Amino acid sequence: MKRIVWPWFLCIVAGCSSQAGSGQPAKPSAEAEPLQPALEEKKTVDGSADDAVNSVTTVPVPESGKPVIARADVDGTIHLLYDSAGGPKYVMSKDNGKTFGASIPVVDEGSRKEGLVFEGWDMAVGKGNRVHVALNTNAWKLKLPPEEWGFHYTSLEPGATAFAPVRNINRKPSEGFSLAADDKGNVTACWLSGKLYANVSHDDGKTFAAQVEINPAYDPCNCCTTSAVYEADGKLAVLYREETNNERDMFLVLWHQKHSQVSRTRISSTLWKIDGCPMTYYAISCNKSGFEAVWPTRGQIYFARLDGKGNLLPPGEIKTPGKAGMRTGMVALSALNGSTLVAWRQDDCVKWQLYDAKGQPSGSVGSAKSAGNGVAGVADKSGHFILFR
Repeated sequence: MKRIVWPWFLCIVAGCSSQAGSGQPAKPSAEAEPLQPALEEKKTVDGSADDAVNSVTTVPVPESGKPVIARADVDGTIHLLYDSAGGPKYVMSKDNGKTFGASIPVVDEGSRKEGLVFEGWDMAVGKGNRVHVALNTNAWKLKLPPEEWGFHYTSLEPGATAFAPVRNINRKPSEGFSLAADDKGNVTACWLSGKLYANVSHDDGKTFAAQVEINPAYDPCNCCTTSAVYEADGKLAVLYREETNNERDMFLVLWHQKHSQVSRTRISSTLWKIDGCPMTYYAISCNKSGFEAVWPTRGQIYFARLDGKGNLLPPGEIKTPGKAGMRTGMVALSALNGSTLVAWRQDDCVKWQLYDAKGQPSGSVGSAKSAGNGVAGVADKSGHFILFR
C-alpha cells in the first residue's frame, strides 16, 4: 500500500483536518547488487498439519525495507516495491520469495535533487510484464512550484536493469495515486485533487493523454486515496471514498473506457458520517468472480466480494478483526479456491485473517513484525499466501 509525505497541505486547501508526514532526503543509491536469499517464516492460519494450501508465509523485505506493494504476474513471478533508506527499490522473485534478484532503484539519478524525497505509492504489472510505478515527493516542503507536486511515474521494461526517467504526468497538486495496467498496453493513473481524475495511456505508459475528470458528480475524500485495477473484459475498477454531506461511504466505479461509460455502486453497508476526512487507505483487486475490496469504516476493517458489475456477493460486507489507523495499509488476496486472506497493518505488525469461500473466518489471526505502514502480499497458484514484512 501507499505512503504519504505532503498531503496535509492539500487537505487544508480542501478544508480537511490532517496530520503531516515526514521523510528523510533520498540519497543516491549504489549500483544494484544481488540480494541474499530471504529468510522465511511459515505459519498456518487454520492450525492444521496441511500447510500446502491456504497457509501464509511471511518474507522479510530486502535491505530491511518497508513494503509498499507486491504483484504476481501470470507466470507466478512476484514483483515487490519497497521503500529503503536510499529511496524506492524494486525486486522480483521467481521462487515465491525464497530468493530475490538484484534490487533496482526506482528513481533515476537525473531526477534526484538535494532534499527531494521520493516514496513508492503504487505499482502495476502490464503487457509483457512491464512494471509501472507511481511515486510521490515532498516537493511542497521544498517550496518547489505547485506543478511539481503531482503524480510522478516511471516504468521498467521487461529484462531491463534500470527504470525509465521519472515523469510528472499531471503537473498538478494531487495525491491518492493508483495505477492499473492490462495485457493490451493500457495504463491508467488515478488521482485526487478536489475531484477524481485520471490520465490514460494506450501505449504501455510511453505517453499519457490529458487528465480527465471521471465524473463531475463524484466528490471524493481528498486526504484518502484511490485503488484501481483492470478487469479481464477491459473495464477499469476504481475504489474511492465519497465525502458528500460528510457521509464517508465506499464506492466502486466501473469505467468502460472504450465506450466512455461510467457507473458506480456503493459497496459499504456500515455508515460513517464524520466532519473531516478520516485519511484512510483501502484496496481493490480482481478475483475469479469479479473483485475483492477491503476498507476501514470507523476504524474497523471490512471486506467484500463483488461481481463483475460491482454488486455485493453474499454474504455482503464482512467485518474483520482488523483495526485501521491513519493511512495504514491493507490488502485482500484471493486464492483460486475462493478463499480470501485479509491483511492489515496494526501495532507495528502485519496481521491477517483467512476467510473461506462462504466468507467465514478460518483459524485465528496471524501476526508478524513489519516495518512501515504498508502491506504487501500475493497469492500463488497453489492457494498459498505470501506476505512481506
